[in-house]
Amino acid sequence: MRLREGVMVNCPMCDAVIDVDEEELDEGDSLICEDCGANLSVSSVSPLELTRETEDEDDEDEDIDEDDDFEDDDEDDAEEEEDEEEDEWK
Repeated sequence: MRLREGVMVNCPMCDAVIDVDEEELDEGDSLICEDCGANLSVSSVSPLELTRETEDEDDEDEDIDEDDDFEDDDEDDAEEEEDEEEDEWK
């Protein structure tokens, strides 16, 4: 019977030690750092290296763009209300 071999690797975001089973990991696998909550990806198995997943950053950028659209809508609504108020005064 072979014992599971645990390997220690550091989180690239917070430098916390993460204990993983190297034999269970493949390149591209995802992990979450229990200390900082960062979504990590196995970028290399020999030597074992982790990197922060970039999908979350892309999703955040899309969310920001969507928020900008809402702000523009609010500005358009405010301008329409001002125009209506001016028409009432005439």
